[in-house]
Amino acid sequence: MFEIQPSNVGSVKNDVLSGLTVALALVPEAVAFAFVAGVDPLVGLYAAFMVGLITACIGGRPGMISGATGALAVVMVALVADHGVEYLFATVVLMGVLQITAGALKLGKFIRMVPHPVMLGFVNGLAIVIFLAQLGQFGVAGEPGWLQGTMMEGSILDVAWLESGQLNMLLGLVCLTMFIIHFLPRLTTAIPSSLVAILVVSFLVFGLDLDTRVVGDVASIKGGLPSFHLPVVPLNLETLFIIFPYAVILAAIGLIESLLTLRLVDEITETRGRGNKECFAQGVANTVTGVFGGMGGCAMIGQSMINVNSGGRGRLSGISAALFLLLFILVASPLIEQIPLAALIGVMFIVVIGTFEWSSFRVLRKVPRMDAMVLVLVSAVTVATDLAVAVVVGVIVSALVFAWEHAKYIRIEAQEDHKGSTVYAVTGPLFFGSATSFVEHFDPAQDNDDVVIDFARSRVADHSGLEAIDTLAERYLNAGKTLHLVHLSAECRKLLRKAGGLVEVNVIEDPKYFVADDVLG
Repeated sequence: MFEIQPSNVGSVKNDVLSGLTVALALVPEAVAFAFVAGVDPLVGLYAAFMVGLITACIGGRPGMISGATGALAVVMVALVADHGVEYLFATVVLMGVLQITAGALKLGKFIRMVPHPVMLGFVNGLAIVIFLAQLGQFGVAGEPGWLQGTMMEGSILDVAWLESGQLNMLLGLVCLTMFIIHFLPRLTTAIPSSLVAILVVSFLVFGLDLDTRVVGDVASIKGGLPSFHLPVVPLNLETLFIIFPYAVILAAIGLIESLLTLRLVDEITETRGRGNKECFAQGVANTVTGVFGGMGGCAMIGQSMINVNSGGRGRLSGISAALFLLLFILVASPLIEQIPLAALIGVMFIVVIGTFEWSSFRVLRKVPRMDAMVLVLVSAVTVATDLAVAVVVGVIVSALVFAWEHAKYIRIEAQEDHKGSTVYAVTGPLFFGSATSFVEHFDPAQDNDDVVIDFARSRVADHSGLEAIDTLAERYLNAGKTLHLVHLSAECRKLLRKAGGLVEVNVIEDPKYFVADDVLG
């Protein structure tokens, strides 16, 4: 079902090294999101390992990294608090089944309906969220703001800041990390600059015995292999009623974030992923994770950007990241727990800088005002609530704007032909946005006894359009006049026939009826 086809030895090296870099960055993120969801850190780490491994093997986007995410964690917290972690595992299994169904029904193609301004808003909003999530690391453990997860209410104002000396030390190490990541590629690209930065800062802290927090101060990551564990919940309708709403929300958020991340990686790598295959893979990964004690997950834009920027392009990069993470849990936890948080914060800050679409500031002045508004709106909603809500809001607003703008395009011109018939030529789509304006253009009392509506430059798009035609037909019938519809497209005729009884007065196109233009042409 999957294959690893590296083009050369260099790609294998890049995939493995970038996978190691991603695995190091995954540790604090998985632990933080487990805390947000109210579960043990190992539940987050197991999810990062299993979801990352399975999606890397059978997913539709090589090079994309999946794992436990904050967007899902904030939905899980209420479920865990009210019903316990076993209900979470059952929900994750059902979430996976729903995602597999979405893949089987090929619903992944609907991500194409997400407009570009929504995509830009999603990227910018997520970059801001990643940035705000790191600010919690500058607070004092145990105080408000410490390890506030993505999409949480915690913000820079909630953080109980470190003392001046510790804060300066942390900022200095973060800046050093960012400096190495930015400038090392100018000297060599043999080793991912993010990995070099983590190693250099770690050795510096260890060698000079600097007083700064390390991963081990957050939580222990030591553990064994994940074991098979069916969720211990009653198998009845009451349980289903509890977990189903959460499963639907989690499945939707997971697929939206995964498919949008897939599109972003597509643009960066100038290749094309397979959305439906990714939906299926995400579903399989979450189903398996739920029965092995994991909290579930989806694509991670931050880690995906780290991977791509570090040279990871193939499936081997995601597989390596997952296996390295498992290795950390099993045998290397004492070493990983000594990595300074400053190094990982620096890596994430570089991800923020690379993820944010800085060109959008320039674009705002050049695109239509409503598109600019949608971009800003989606960014704000992403930060204030979550990704799924932001994307849905963006798509709805974009659709309403589209409908409003196209409602203006319908034009109706009336003239009398050589037979003495009143001919109306319709230009533009007839749909819910233009139906009222369409009807207002006709005057049965003033028209001739024979009336023709020419749809050569128009089409009936929906039920509102059918109702508008039905209203006109009834008005002309009541006025004792004959109405013809000509040049209806095949789709429009099919729509009218399908409507059947919904249209009380059926008006059938007269194929033998010609308007003046037809005769002359």
